[in-house]
Amino acid sequence: MSSRALLALVDDLERSTPEVHSLMVVRHGVVLAEGWWAPYAADRGHQLFSLSKSFTSAAVGLALAGGLFTIDDLVLDHFPDEAPAQPGEHLSRMRVRDLLTMTAGHDTDPSDAVFAAPDWVRAFLAQPVEHAPGTHFTYNTAATYMLSALVQKATGERLLDYLQPRLLGPLGITGATWECSPQGIDTGGFGLTITTEDIACFGQLLLDDGVWRGERLLPAGWVAEATARQVSNGAEPANDWAQGYGYQFWRCRHDAYRADGAFGQFCVVLPDQQVVVAITAAVADMGAVLRALWTHLLPAVADRPEAPDPVALDALTTRLAGLRLDPPAGEPTSVAASGLSGREIVFEPNALGIASAVLVPGTDHDTVTVVGADDGPQTIEAGHGVWRAGRVRAQARALSERSVLASAVWTAADTYVLTVRESDGPLVLTATATVTDDGITVAPSFHVSFGLTTLPTLTGRPAAP
Repeated sequence: MSSRALLALVDDLERSTPEVHSLMVVRHGVVLAEGWWAPYAADRGHQLFSLSKSFTSAAVGLALAGGLFTIDDLVLDHFPDEAPAQPGEHLSRMRVRDLLTMTAGHDTDPSDAVFAAPDWVRAFLAQPVEHAPGTHFTYNTAATYMLSALVQKATGERLLDYLQPRLLGPLGITGATWECSPQGIDTGGFGLTITTEDIACFGQLLLDDGVWRGERLLPAGWVAEATARQVSNGAEPANDWAQGYGYQFWRCRHDAYRADGAFGQFCVVLPDQQVVVAITAAVADMGAVLRALWTHLLPAVADRPEAPDPVALDALTTRLAGLRLDPPAGEPTSVAASGLSGREIVFEPNALGIASAVLVPGTDHDTVTVVGADDGPQTIEAGHGVWRAGRVRAQARALSERSVLASAVWTAADTYVLTVRESDGPLVLTATATVTDDGITVAPSFHVSFGLTTLPTLTGRPAAP
């Protein structure tokens, strides 16, 4: 594969997408290019979001091969205690196959309602099923949770524990974590955290029909069946989200398939080219990532060895080794900082529920303590122009008890920028504080988010001495 083309791919990803965290390109089982944008690193796990669904699919394939249930079993037969007293006709006909293909029969995705309930299985079975199962595609993360619940009920093990000796361990995947529901069931449709190399190993396993280093891990034929176009999900030739859907896998253009997750988590498999691409990112336009692959990677694949190009190879190696996501540049202190040091900033009532904050400058880092109206204080240590590791607690699930990296600088005499980055995920919170004669305004925003990216501005004043 052309080193110049791989270098162009990296350039395009950085130019067209705001933030890529890692990239690994594998052909014929050999790593051709790999890089991590610091502070992300090879040994750091990354949240997969919906890429988790494809690992759930693998668990279902293993359970099917073990005779624990069949793909055409009725869902209600496995959850009689959680079923409604009088299930409707469509719910009564829902099969395991329909959960796998996102054709459970719901008109719209019921996941928000399901995950807001105390019992997710019971809530899923209580949702209206407007269409005959198998006839209507609706992307449905709660349906994947039902697959996880089914595997746990059939095996007596959490999904993660069931996969560990059968799939994860043989692939060399260690330290994987998976979020759980209130009932202690792995979330299935999201919540798995592993490394970029782990994603690439999973992709290579898929490319090799479930065989890893001569050992069959997935049932023969399962990968072909799971990644085939089982159902239609649109008819747009240029749309990679309208090429058909398998068993928790997306079909792509160019006869490829993929597992993907929100904000640019990808495991892309190109069988004809014998290529696997693993990517983690924090991008709003996931299509831009795939377009970069089709533009640069496909033409770069050669049927015979490329002529040596040491200049291009050296440039690619240097570029991959120097990838970085640096915090904002600025000064560690300012005149405004000296006036605020250690003083409580009291904010007007706001939708974020933030009551006050205190900034204490230090030699190499600042300590910022934020007090919520309902959940008490939490402290963030932010390096001066460098990332400092810590943990953050917040009401929002997205940043609840997360390991973070934080930095803070004065970008102008009156402007203070605090950046808090998830160390294992895509969320980046930037809070820009501006000091005026009348007080302080703080404009917080997320780089990417499932909800608003621009949050309400806070207005505050230093408390009286």
